[in-house]
Amino acid sequence: QLFIKDLHFDGVPVRIYLPRKPSASKRRGVVFIHGGCGIFGSIRSYERICRYIARKSDSVVVSVGYHLAPEQRYPAQTLECVTATVHFLKTAETYGVDPARIIVCGDSVGATFTASVCQELGQRTDIPKIRAQVLVYPFVQALNFNLPSHQKNAAVAFLTQERTVYYILKYLNKDCSLKEPILAGSHIPENINLKYREWINPDLIPDVFKLGYKPPLPASFSPEVHEQVPELFEPWVSPLLAEDAVICGLPDTCIVTCEHDVLRDDGLLYKKRLEDNNIRVTWHHVEKGFH
Repeated sequence: QLFIKDLHFDGVPVRIYLPRKPSASKRRGVVFIHGGCGIFGSIRSYERICRYIARKSDSVVVSVGYHLAPEQRYPAQTLECVTATVHFLKTAETYGVDPARIIVCGDSVGATFTASVCQELGQRTDIPKIRAQVLVYPFVQALNFNLPSHQKNAAVAFLTQERTVYYILKYLNKDCSLKEPILAGSHIPENINLKYREWINPDLIPDVFKLGYKPPLPASFSPEVHEQVPELFEPWVSPLLAEDAVICGLPDTCIVTCEHDVLRDDGLLYKKRLEDNNIRVTWHHVEKGFH
């Protein structure tokens, strides 16, 4: 049912899935960005998902094969996703796609990259606007690892609370012994805590998701830890920290969260942030879902 081809979009490896059946009008397009913490996963490991999306939605799907960390250092992954998306937006008609009907979609860190791509391209006037973004259990902030979902799902497979921080440090090519102080919150100075309190705060999580939650004791700030991880405060790692002017330029958004997932509250906080800036959000919560 599909014509599948490996290509390069401005040097970035992609696999494109085109429905074989002729279409009376131009098709929709999907840029798919896979998960895997930026350190594993591939076009091949997401083959079935991309085929499914292409068939079921009768869309042309472009799966982005960004190069993995730590061999390719941050932020190469985000930059490659931006490059591939821009190329597809500019050349969509070559593939029978309506450039005004292209969405960007990803899961886990793929959703982080999706959020970054949409933030990066939201203000551009030289390319078609992205129609929508789909964020499947996104990671959007590296400040607070003690939100209700982190606490509730700390030891739930496959992504535990500790592994989340460990993988971020691996992705950024940092010393993994920083895991414990970052889990405790020692990397955040008080002024940054105050600055982002209106966006990252357990009080913003609906009560139904806070049953049994115990606020942790405040951690003592460590300047040494803070100085080693400045990337955690950059919007390309923590898209939730982007300024309002950037958030206002985002397209319609679909966010998927799972109940048994440490990152559930990241999705909820990003949902609220977007809605506060009048971005139209559709939210799907999978009550028995895992990361």
